[in-house]
Amino acid sequence: MMDPIEAGVRRFRPAAPDDPGSDAELIRRLRDEIASTGPITFARFMERALYEPRLGYYRSAEPRPGREGDFLTAPEIHPIFGRAVARQLVEVWERLDRPRPFTIREYGAGTGALATAIVGGLEADASPLRRAHRYEPVEVDERRIAALRSRLEAAGRADVLDAPPLEPALAPITGAIIANEVLDALPVNQVEWRDGRLREVYVGWEGERFVELLGEPSTEALGRRLADEGTSLAQGQRAEIALGLDRWVEDAAAGLGRGVLLLIDYGHPAADLYGPARMAGTLRAYVRHRVHDDPYVNVGRQDLTAHVDLTAVERAARAVGLDPLGSTTQAEFLVGVGIDDVLEAVRSDPGTTLESYVALRSALARLLDPQVTGGFRVLAFGRGVAADPPLRGFGFRLPRPR
Repeated sequence: MMDPIEAGVRRFRPAAPDDPGSDAELIRRLRDEIASTGPITFARFMERALYEPRLGYYRSAEPRPGREGDFLTAPEIHPIFGRAVARQLVEVWERLDRPRPFTIREYGAGTGALATAIVGGLEADASPLRRAHRYEPVEVDERRIAALRSRLEAAGRADVLDAPPLEPALAPITGAIIANEVLDALPVNQVEWRDGRLREVYVGWEGERFVELLGEPSTEALGRRLADEGTSLAQGQRAEIALGLDRWVEDAAAGLGRGVLLLIDYGHPAADLYGPARMAGTLRAYVRHRVHDDPYVNVGRQDLTAHVDLTAVERAARAVGLDPLGSTTQAEFLVGVGIDDVLEAVRSDPGTTLESYVALRSALARLLDPQVTGGFRVLAFGRGVAADPPLRGFGFRLPRPR
């Protein structure tokens, strides 16, 4: 039995005048599925809204991340982010005794902002790794690969590109696997604690709109995830659970022969993520550089994300034999790899204009600000990589407030 969400529990913002609106064909497909099978889990709704072939947010031809899209990730804020990541990759390469090739496999590579910044950073630092690496983007849409190839060609480094099939069983590499703001876009089941038991949020269709319904959990894995992490929800509390995290980590780890899995995302340990301070959960929608909490508007034309359960990520990594190498904030990571040295190198470059330097300083402030992206978490797991001493990006700690 399913019950409608009580009136007034979910208060979504009014549509903005310049909202793009939903994709009509995608709405029709979702409505037909609900009519055929009954209400669907929110995870199913989110999967189709983001990844439906040709229609989902990440499967369309429209720009997504970037200044012309809906949001900025760290690589789009400024190339200095990728240059800093490149410095961490050089250290990994050296700990692996400088293998050739050293493959950089990036999940969710998009149009190549991080790829071109890493490649450019290796060139700017004259690192020997610039002649030893290969870049392997992993994407859900061929158009993203084509855009990345064009970007590398414009930079004169298309020769480093290895493009695998779109849905590959990826061969194990020696090198680094990177996922920057990827895990937050994995489909999530939504749950609520009501009257002493766990309930799941389902999506139905009523009249001309989507409606939310509460029902029995679609799988025991939802309650088991919370129990295994020693967490519980308060009365009326809503939360998101990404059951696909385990499979994602397993697949990524299967493609790592020797090297490092580097994850950058916004998230929290389970005790914090499911704590009483987050009664409404963390699901958010991003469209045209605005953030809101209504997943049922702009379907197929807005991003949907939820904060990552770092405890689940760490448990999944250990389960597949990866060694934890470090966990820190993005701000601490950037300072640890020597972002100050990079800034000075740019400032001292005769080709740097005052305008570009001011823009760099402004971007760096955003990358380090804990209220913007500086508070994102950076996690590293390894296979066949020495854990001591800590990698540079994980050996620095900012002073904690007393």
